[in-house]
Amino acid sequence: MSIADQRRQYGQQSFKETEADRDPIAQFRIWLNEAEKAQLIDATSMTLVTATRDGRPSARVMLLKDVGEQGFVFYSNYGSRKGLELAENPQASLVFYWYPFSRQVRIEGTVEKLSRQQSQIYFNSRPRESQISALASRQSRVIESRQVLETESQRLRDKYAGQQVPLPDDWGGYILKPRVIEFWQGRDNRMHDRLCYTLQSDSQWHIKRLAP
Repeated sequence: MSIADQRRQYGQQSFKETEADRDPIAQFRIWLNEAEKAQLIDATSMTLVTATRDGRPSARVMLLKDVGEQGFVFYSNYGSRKGLELAENPQASLVFYWYPFSRQVRIEGTVEKLSRQQSQIYFNSRPRESQISALASRQSRVIESRQVLETESQRLRDKYAGQQVPLPDDWGGYILKPRVIEFWQGRDNRMHDRLCYTLQSDSQWHIKRLAP
């Protein structure tokens, strides 16, 4: 069977304008809560797409750590590829997909760093081994072998035994402040529902339906 022949129907679940919350963040929370209630594996997983200044894109799967009125929060090493790209081009996109529900959310916006204090609070909440890993790994840099990373991790365990692991200088949070949020509900026969929220100059959201 070829890839093109691997078709499936998406179901009759609909997403109409009359069903949608006027606030896209509230609507996102509704869909995320339903995914978490269904105990989907990694319900908060998302694809983050960044690009260089001249538009060369890169993508990776990450975990959403918080969502609020201001936007979508994630954490990373500032010197990683995504961190370097966000430093020179803060425009980015997120994509969530919950397969059992045939639902996708696509988000476009501008990314800003969180404050050092906000990053510290989250870092303190992480498991100790995750803290050590963040301190040991110079994310996206070339290393000679895995042993290099394991040796550095052990050195840091010994160094900070009985002490609080410090927040790395090159690690912290980001928030993507959305300007476009699109909700996609898969339906049978490719007659999908797509509702797109666009932020207006008066800070109000305008909803429009897009052809599937």
